[in-house]
Amino acid sequence: MRAQAAAVLLAASAAHAFAPAGVRAPALHAVGNAVSSQPAALSLLDKRRSSVSMNMAKSSAMQMSSEAAEPEAEKSLGSKIFEAYTKTANVATTLFPLWTVLFTAIALKRPSSFDFFTTEYFTAALAALMLSMGITLTPQDFVAVASEPSSVLMQFSLCYGMMPALAFALGKVFGLEAGLLAGMVLVGSINGGQASNLCTYIAKGNVALSVLMTTATTVGAILMTPFLCKTMLGAVVPVDAKGIAMSTIQVVLAPIAIGMTANKFFPKLIKNVLPFAPVVGVVSTCLLVASAVAQVAEPILNAGIGLQIPVLLLHLVGGLVGYWLPKVTGFGEVKSRTMAIETSMKSSAFGFLLAKLHFGDYIARVPSAVSVVWMALTGSLLAVVWRYIPVNEDE
Repeated sequence: MRAQAAAVLLAASAAHAFAPAGVRAPALHAVGNAVSSQPAALSLLDKRRSSVSMNMAKSSAMQMSSEAAEPEAEKSLGSKIFEAYTKTANVATTLFPLWTVLFTAIALKRPSSFDFFTTEYFTAALAALMLSMGITLTPQDFVAVASEPSSVLMQFSLCYGMMPALAFALGKVFGLEAGLLAGMVLVGSINGGQASNLCTYIAKGNVALSVLMTTATTVGAILMTPFLCKTMLGAVVPVDAKGIAMSTIQVVLAPIAIGMTANKFFPKLIKNVLPFAPVVGVVSTCLLVASAVAQVAEPILNAGIGLQIPVLLLHLVGGLVGYWLPKVTGFGEVKSRTMAIETSMKSSAFGFLLAKLHFGDYIARVPSAVSVVWMALTGSLLAVVWRYIPVNEDE
């Protein structure tokens, strides 16, 4: 028996000696202990393997997280750059009136600075302005506007009813001579300007409605402008109806149609481009204003305060009435803002061209030249003020 017990004890000791250090059982003092320690050794080994596996998993996860952190950092940097641009663009857009004044001042001081801005560039800038607005629109916007023609009819009556009467009244009150009075009435009797679409966008108005109103008054100018001038002034102002129609298609309708088409079929691309639209619009408008002013710098500088004030009031009072009248007759805030800007901002450059071509008195073109400046300033100021006044989302 002693020999058998010794043999068992020797075998257990040998197994203990060759076992891994981390899983060796405590020293065996008896045969029973030797037998019972084997399951404990196996349990410790399993725990060791489980711990190693968990550590490897954690290490792998940390490595994967570290690798993923680099793209996240790059994305974060890109987001920061875009946010910085967005803030800068918002500030630049908000300062639209300031840029208008600066470009106007340069054009008055050094008209030759804008000699490079030829008719081709002028047309291209107008098209770029319309394209920058077109990508913000969809066909559904125009369908919705067309379903409520009362807005267009209201603004049409403001453009060709209230504004000509206001221009005539201001000319009489300030005692303008016949040539200047004729020029004032002409400014009040022309169509809405394309820059109104940009200012409507800045003011959080209805851009689709603004575009439709601009188009309606531009086409309406074919009949309304000569009719009003003949009725109020006794002078016939010939208008190239075909030329106006073609210009409307090329400069207004075509770029907007292209923008809407791109918005429909390439939404992801347009989404990336859209933040740059206001900046393009502001730059285009400033160049257009400066170019028009540079061409008539001398008449503007020679115009006295007696003409500056009535022209300013024409655009300012026209915008305020254009906002107030729709509001009291039941139109919402967005539509009222849109109509106010559309009414205030006339196509003064077109008025200057008509006066130059069809009025015998040179002085008749001066009100249109002065109007180019005050129209842009009044419209941009209204747009910037309304930009920071909240609009009911339901409108």
